[in-house]
Amino acid sequence: MKTIKAAKSTPVKPVAKKAAKKAAQKATAASGKATGVAKKATATIKKAAASKKAAPAKTVAKKAAPAKTAASKKAAPAKTVAKKVAPAQAAPKKAIVESHAALVRRARRINRELAEVYPYAHPELDFENPFQLVIATVLSAQTTDLRVNQTTPGLFAKYPTPEDLAAANPEEVEEILRPTGFFRAKTKSVIGLSKALAEDFGGEVPGRLEDLVKLPGVGRKTAFVVLGNAFGRPGITVDTHFGRLVRRWQWTDETDPDKVEAAVGALFPKSEWTMLSHHVIFHGRRICHARKPACGACPIAPLCPAYGEGETDPEKARKLLKYEKGGFPGQRLNPPQSYLDAGGIPAPPLGAG
Repeated sequence: MKTIKAAKSTPVKPVAKKAAKKAAQKATAASGKATGVAKKATATIKKAAASKKAAPAKTVAKKAAPAKTAASKKAAPAKTVAKKVAPAQAAPKKAIVESHAALVRRARRINRELAEVYPYAHPELDFENPFQLVIATVLSAQTTDLRVNQTTPGLFAKYPTPEDLAAANPEEVEEILRPTGFFRAKTKSVIGLSKALAEDFGGEVPGRLEDLVKLPGVGRKTAFVVLGNAFGRPGITVDTHFGRLVRRWQWTDETDPDKVEAAVGALFPKSEWTMLSHHVIFHGRRICHARKPACGACPIAPLCPAYGEGETDPEKARKLLKYEKGGFPGQRLNPPQSYLDAGGIPAPPLGAG
């Protein structure tokens, strides 16, 4: 029995040890795997947690950025306001609300003031008779009166009458008129005008509006210049200066010359129309310029709704004055004596240094 027991028990022990050893190895491996999994899981959790913590930081940063934008948006209006405020200091006065009677009184007072400032006001085109005046006025389109005055002496020396100019060689006339610009169109107009005078009016310039406007190149503005200055018949000359100033003074807001003429004509007696035109045009050329009016040197500033559009400093404004007001030559080579007595200087002839 003992031998049998020993035989049975001897092989059992190594098997158990081997089994235990394998089990232990398996357990260790399993625990290692579990530990690895656990470590990976822990690392993943930590990363997720870190990313979650970081994400709000980014979100906050993104949210913070709009805060700067909001601040800049708040600041932007301040800049805009500053830009708007600056011009407002030099902006013209608001529209005057006045009755028609008050407008008439103010308009007539302005004309009286201008008459005192420009007692020598006159048409700034040189002429000796109605024919020369109508030709010079047609030539004055899109150029200065000075350039016309420097050009017409040569033209009238060669073609003194409508009949002479009607029979002229167009190429020769073009060469004379070249300095005035648009010389081909102007040559066609003055030759056609001269032919009409020679053939239809016996070589004389008609003294009626309805006849004048039928002549080539003659519109209402030209007709009124001729009627008012060659025939003594009242008329309003609506040139660029006249239209600009009457709108600045709020006599009318019309831009069409015929409507401007009607609106302004209703404010004054007909007998004043011609000299009113001279006063306004003189003022527009000397003080109330298109781009930079000399507001600080303007004698009618208290009556002007647009005061402040230009230079208001008196010293700086005086430097903007033109022609006799600034001590410079005028536009006529042969101005009236009253202009010379007031300190006006004749314009130099064409080609003079």
